[in-house]
Amino acid sequence: RKPMGEERFLITGALGCIGAWVVRNLVREGVPTTIFDLGDDPHRLKLVLSDEELSEIRLIRGDITDLESVEAAFQEGDANRVVHLAAFQVPFCRADPPLGGRVNVVGTANVFEAAKRAGLKRVVYASSILVYGPHQEYPDGPISHDAPARPRTHYGVYKQANEGTARVYWLDDGLSSIGLRPYVVYGPGRDQGMTSGPTRAMLAAALGKGYHIPYGGRCDMQFADDVAQTFIRAARIPFEGADAFNLRGSVVHMREVVAAIEAAEPASRGKISFEDTSLPFPEEADDSPIVELLGSPPYTPLTEGVAATIAVFRKAIASGRISAGAL
Repeated sequence: RKPMGEERFLITGALGCIGAWVVRNLVREGVPTTIFDLGDDPHRLKLVLSDEELSEIRLIRGDITDLESVEAAFQEGDANRVVHLAAFQVPFCRADPPLGGRVNVVGTANVFEAAKRAGLKRVVYASSILVYGPHQEYPDGPISHDAPARPRTHYGVYKQANEGTARVYWLDDGLSSIGLRPYVVYGPGRDQGMTSGPTRAMLAAALGKGYHIPYGGRCDMQFADDVAQTFIRAARIPFEGADAFNLRGSVVHMREVVAAIEAAEPASRGKISFEDTSLPFPEEADDSPIVELLGSPPYTPLTEGVAATIAVFRKAIASGRISAGAL
């Protein structure tokens, strides 16, 4: 057995975008990392990790809706830290709400229960900006982290339920937790979900193709690596209680996103467009409580994040990891 003082992370949903970046950061630190996922397609991991780095990871295939499987993953990975990211995104929850509820709500309860039984003191999990309703229902300015939840999607309702589950595990069992509420996450690996349009436009630019982003207006763009590093930091800091925190990246208009894409890939000029419809939730969120907790969170300016994303895509296209028909 490994010495007790050593970190051993379990990441659920690690084949997703944020999960791939969490794994990348941990592997590069030399931290023993076990991933638990039902899928078997590591294309996002392959986009951000080398083959050698991939060989460092222990992959356990299993279903987040099955408590026994989740418990077994904690035991097999000998985990003493967990980052829970496994979830169905907005379109999948809309298409099959009962299955979305099992994955997103029952799956999260399973992670908390397994963590409690394994003797962990903390769970870090992904909530979402979608716990909030349309921006018209709130005062002007960045939305506060304790503003009332008024979700308009099944996904948002499930994330709100998870924040409640987390609170009850603290009250009943003393299991502390930090939930993080990302907004528009972008970067390599962000290829599905309601807000993946900007990243798909970056891929189109790298492929020399045009792309129409299906929404516009102002929103908060958060680079996937920054979000991943914030999850890892949240798993490591001393914390008692159960709370969920807004994240903040670059609050920009979609025009600025397109300009950043054109700056990184000048051949895309005039080929990337966007719908002039804003997302149906607040434009920006107040992240001062998480800043107070973590100190300054990692932050990559939009132009740098977009350029880095397109550079990763170019490299993956050149090596054949992304095909010309990827979009």
